[in-house]
Amino acid sequence: MSEIYFVRHGQASFGSSNYDQLSPLGHQQARLLGEYFQQRNMQFDHILTGDMVRHRETAEGICAGLGLDAVRFEVFRELNEFDFHAILHAYLAQFPAEALPDKPAVADFFKRLKRAIVMWSRGELQGDLPETWAHFEHRLDSVRAHIQQQYKGKRLLAVSSGGAIAMLVRQLLQAPSETMVELNLQTRNTALIHCVFNSHNMRLSSFNTVPHLDSNERQSMISYT
Repeated sequence: MSEIYFVRHGQASFGSSNYDQLSPLGHQQARLLGEYFQQRNMQFDHILTGDMVRHRETAEGICAGLGLDAVRFEVFRELNEFDFHAILHAYLAQFPAEALPDKPAVADFFKRLKRAIVMWSRGELQGDLPETWAHFEHRLDSVRAHIQQQYKGKRLLAVSSGGAIAMLVRQLLQAPSETMVELNLQTRNTALIHCVFNSHNMRLSSFNTVPHLDSNERQSMISYT
């Protein structure tokens, strides 16, 4: 059987000048996931990542937990997140009354981001955006098709981002665009999304599980950024 575990990156540095790096908690989440795999003797034939720093750091943490050294990651830019900063900026430029303070509350930030993504999906956002919704859809569909054709009979690990994974799951479920937004905002850091596949299709087996954090002592380590 061919199977793939998509992993959302560990907690990134929300609110800092550089979001694209793991926080101390994010590094810890990644290592704990690797230890979870190691305790269950789970090995992977290939490890795929996007080319963002938070993807690489998460993969490195997982490998450290697995006790692996010098692992070569197979990098696919198609697994990168959409530019949510640009999407939100375009939304706020279009609706200046929705402006956020320099250090907004997390809930206020995501409330506006949700509205921005919905408008982006409908083609209603103005401005020179780095990527269209249709292009975002296409690149996730493209990488899924590549995985199905090139990794038959393999067990894969793929580190990506919440929006990219949500788009892929939405495509597997043949769900409406709004579903991607809901899935994106509820996907936890270092959550597992398990799929089985063959050359013809890919099927979702489980979504958004965090077995490495599933204990009373680790509940406070569950995060969404």
